[in-house]
Amino acid sequence: MARYCHGGPLVTHQVPLALVGLACLALGIVVAVVIPDSDGPAWAMAVAGCLAAGVLLLGRIGFALFRRRRAAT
Repeated sequence: MARYCHGGPLVTHQVPLALVGLACLALGIVVAVVIPDSDGPAWAMAVAGCLAAGVLLLGRIGFALFRRRRAAT
């Protein structure tokens, strides 16, 4: 449990998590372009959720990299 709290999965599974983050961003962009916005708030929430998930995941990976490099110096 301690390894999970200190970013262990972010270090060991960094590439797959980055791919998932990029896929979330791509899915959000594709949904925003392909599906017309006439579907109302559900459409906007789906796009916002996909984009937010991708940004948060990639941001967390970037933060973990920055923190690990800073601790090494």
